[in-house]
Amino acid sequence: MATAQSDVFDPQAIAERERQQLLTAKRQSADAMTRSAALEAQATAAHDEAERLKKRSAALAARIQSAEADINAGEARVALVTRRLKGQEARLAEQRQPLLELTAALQQLSRQPPVSVLAQPGSLTDMVHARAVIDAAMPVIQRRTAGVRRELAELRTARQQQGIALQALAASKTELAQRRDALTRLENEGRLRSRELMSSAQLEADRALGLGEKARDIVELMDALETDGAVRGELAQLAGPIPRPRDPASPVLQAAPPAPAEAELARGVYRLPVVGRIVAGLGEVNDSGVRSRGITIAARPGGQVVAPAPGRVSFAGDYRGYGKIIIIDHGGGWISLVTGMIALSAGVGDTLDAGAPIGRAGSDDSRITVELRRAGRPVDVARMLG
Repeated sequence: MATAQSDVFDPQAIAERERQQLLTAKRQSADAMTRSAALEAQATAAHDEAERLKKRSAALAARIQSAEADINAGEARVALVTRRLKGQEARLAEQRQPLLELTAALQQLSRQPPVSVLAQPGSLTDMVHARAVIDAAMPVIQRRTAGVRRELAELRTARQQQGIALQALAASKTELAQRRDALTRLENEGRLRSRELMSSAQLEADRALGLGEKARDIVELMDALETDGAVRGELAQLAGPIPRPRDPASPVLQAAPPAPAEAELARGVYRLPVVGRIVAGLGEVNDSGVRSRGITIAARPGGQVVAPAPGRVSFAGDYRGYGKIIIIDHGGGWISLVTGMIALSAGVGDTLDAGAPIGRAGSDDSRITVELRRAGRPVDVARMLG
């Protein structure tokens, strides 16, 4: 959500926000790895090669999101350690200055031999007084230097922690690049296997594109696709043709019963499509005065975007200032819109599992928005999350 103006220069508020980002990123990473393990098990158990490929792609996408969350956690950890390091350096500088001045004065006094002190104007009382000052100052110096020594030890520890955090961050970035390469190879393999279906998919994509050109705005496009999906669902539920009996005297065979209605989109099945920080929720007004119809997430550059729930792709492509978008029909009147992507990895007509890769976020300051609708009305995504 939006940051309060008073928190901008409050060190404690900044540190607390960084701690919350660290905890959130660690939780996102653990959740993604749990999903990946479950999908890997489903891929191993799958008997159909196409289904196995889909599950492996979703598992890899979850691992990519886990690596992205690890990077977010690593950056938050580095920021926290660096902030603590700067604080310790500042405290150490404050403690060092008076000690340096006192030590310099004592060193200058100690360099004067007793004979030179006797030769100077004054009495032996002055020398005894100076000696008493030194004896009294030594315990104070020892106590103060103990604090400095403790700060130095903590400073060395903080620097070691910073080095470890930076190494972990670099390892997470390397792992992310490797997982992205693996997913690209897997997606290319899937495209080769589905090449024979390209003709029918192209016809459906052209129809969706035509609906997009006719629609005046994105809401009207979603309404048109929702109507189109409802008609398709009704047609799918119709009984097939009644077969003609071989013997005209035999009774007419009954048509097959219609398919059952699609189940509701259960709460907890839905998930956010990308790893990142939520910057706007349903109903919030942005700087342009537009009221949000969904949740907007600040994603990592090139962040992996996945399907928030199972469904069928109704539209995929560029759309009027929204970047590359995907509209997913979940059935039962539920429909999702995901906007702000720079590349897509799913097309019209694709049947998606929850967590299946659908695209990537942009390079800089990327904002991914997800909207969920039921029968044409916006639904708060936050209430549907597990």
